[in-house]
Amino acid sequence: MILIGQYDSPFVRRVGIALNLYGIAYEHRPWSTFGDDDKIAAFNPLRRVPTLVFDDGTVAIESGAILDCLDEMVGPERTGIARSGPQRRLELKICALGTGLADKAVGLIYERVLHAEPSAAWVERCRTQIAGVLDALEQDRASRASMFWFRDRLGHADIAVACALRFLTEAHPGLFDAARWPGLAGHAALCESLPVFQAVSQAFDPPRN
Repeated sequence: MILIGQYDSPFVRRVGIALNLYGIAYEHRPWSTFGDDDKIAAFNPLRRVPTLVFDDGTVAIESGAILDCLDEMVGPERTGIARSGPQRRLELKICALGTGLADKAVGLIYERVLHAEPSAAWVERCRTQIAGVLDALEQDRASRASMFWFRDRLGHADIAVACALRFLTEAHPGLFDAARWPGLAGHAALCESLPVFQAVSQAFDPPRN
């Protein structure tokens, strides 16, 4: 199995952490969507990461779809998300907010790197969306009594949010205020202290056009 993409991507890191958590062996190819896009295109015509190549040659793309494949591999007793019903929908919502937060943070990077004059309106919109998501996540996390978001073991929601927060704080210093969102700051610190997080880690390196 081959995982393509650099760990400074919150989406690639999310998959790498899940692979290690599940004990699934894989080869990591830290290809960049900027410098190695032709290599990535051989497996994924979107030239995006994460891309996961299975041992039989089949390819999964997009972090949510990849995790769904991995969950199927390990079985329902080990998956990082509820199997069905309202609880699953709730957990998927938190995952989506986490990945959406990461997507907006990535979008701000591209706006800065690819445009000589970034759109002030677009930047403000992204910042407003980021703050709104952080407020919603803070409120939901504060309502939970378990060690992690939904239970006393690490799950997909925990990983998605923590990876997004790590990326946000490194890519956009000053956007995340720990005093305003203390629950999220504590959640990030807890996750980042875990060996499975520390094993899949790369400092953010801004892309250059």
